[in-house]
Amino acid sequence: MAALIVGSLAACTSVPPTGSTPAPVASSADEVPLPPLIQRQASRWLPVRWAELPGWGLDSLHEVWGAWARGCERPAPMHAALCAEMRPLTMAGTAEQQAWIESRFQPYRVVEPDGTTPQGLITGYYEPIMAASRVPTFIHRTPLYAPPPGLPAGQPWYSRQEIDTLPAAQAALRGRVIAWLADPIDALILQIQGSGRLQFKEPDATVSTVRVAFAAHNGHPYQSVGKWLLDQRAIREASWDGIKAWAANNPGRLNEMLWSNPRTVFFKEVKLSELDARFGPRGAQGVPLTPGRSIAVDPLSIPYGTPVWIASRGVVYNQQRLVMAQDTGGAIVGAVRADLFTGWGGWGDAPYQLASRLKQPLQMWVLWPR
Repeated sequence: MAALIVGSLAACTSVPPTGSTPAPVASSADEVPLPPLIQRQASRWLPVRWAELPGWGLDSLHEVWGAWARGCERPAPMHAALCAEMRPLTMAGTAEQQAWIESRFQPYRVVEPDGTTPQGLITGYYEPIMAASRVPTFIHRTPLYAPPPGLPAGQPWYSRQEIDTLPAAQAALRGRVIAWLADPIDALILQIQGSGRLQFKEPDATVSTVRVAFAAHNGHPYQSVGKWLLDQRAIREASWDGIKAWAANNPGRLNEMLWSNPRTVFFKEVKLSELDARFGPRGAQGVPLTPGRSIAVDPLSIPYGTPVWIASRGVVYNQQRLVMAQDTGGAIVGAVRADLFTGWGGWGDAPYQLASRLKQPLQMWVLWPR
């Protein structure tokens, strides 16, 4: 699952001036013969020259170096030997970092398994910060659950509707509530994002913050409530603002909308120290995520820990940069598919705004050890 480091959030949201991109400088590594293509289960990698990567040589590589170093805490087998080389380059200049990458890695264009070039898709996700209560109140009535005892792995358990309505499901979840939220849609957002930060107001009026992370799900397929509303022509755009507005105007149909997605996510509480609060949650690779530099991918297409060059031009995101494949998600499926981790925050903050609006074409190149 997706879910959600030190980094500049401005780097996630800034849009460079439009216009022609300066031609990349040819690398001396481009003089060697190209290796064979690499076939993976969900993609094919076609070897290319560095000069074919749009914008290569223009990225501030020091911004991604920290994410790369954190990925080396749990490196992919093919990358482990190179981690000892890249760590000392953390304080090096961009030119030295780039020269090392070109000498040690070969770029490959990611395409479909049959060799066709897809349009690709990049979306965004973030770590929401939400107010919560340890006990149910008149306002806080939506529970977040820890996994029930004996949850069968890989098999369907009770659906979302059954969890809300069946006494047997309620009995199985008795005593498993981690927190209570005020808005069931916020709870759904938290489940889709995969993790979040909950703020509790303590009896002495202080506020404590904890992180909740993905622990398991009920084995049912994920269904988009936004698509459900679009199919019914209830909304024109599947944004969370639009979904919340529809719910406010149709309280009698709220459960009908929520139950259209049978999947429920269960959480575990994770201690959030002052140091941990400066980082994103741990992704599927097992390392903390970096805003603007960590992406969720289909692991059948790209292994965790792989450096990936992405290029996407659109209204909300206009970037050509190096990122790290460090997470995955239930909706992240396909050869050229990425979900960009944008950071953490509340409604209206920059990470949410970018994550909620980002949906545009994508090109991807993996950098694989020579």
